Amino acid sequence: MGEPGARAAGWTFLTNHAHVLLCVADEPDIRGRDIAARVGITERAAQAIIADLVAGGYIRRRREGRRNRYSVDSHGPMRHPLDHGHTVGELFAALGHLSRPGRCASPRDGDGPQA
Repeated sequence: MGEPGARAAGWTFLTNHAHVLLCVADEPDIRGRDIAARVGITERAAQAIIADLVAGGYIRRRREGRRNRYSVDSHGPMRHPLDHGHTVGELFAALGHLSRPGRCASPRDGDGPQA
């Protein structure tokens, strides 16, 4: 067989929507181009995913000058039937995003993700 991980290079365990949500939770004033670069998608795809997450109520977008500032609703339910009864906050916790300083558990200006 080839090198470990070589076969897995084409897929990941989390969707692009989850990755964008984590980026926004980590950095509420992140720019779309920075999200795109981190997730490995186009800026247009990042904007479409943000629009999906806003429409679904998972993030809120507020304009501050020329930038957007986001906040995540960590109480939002997971969408897949297999995840029924679980929240976005539980995903954050499972990935360690609620326990690290500067992450979701420490919302800036009181409007960050709700744990």
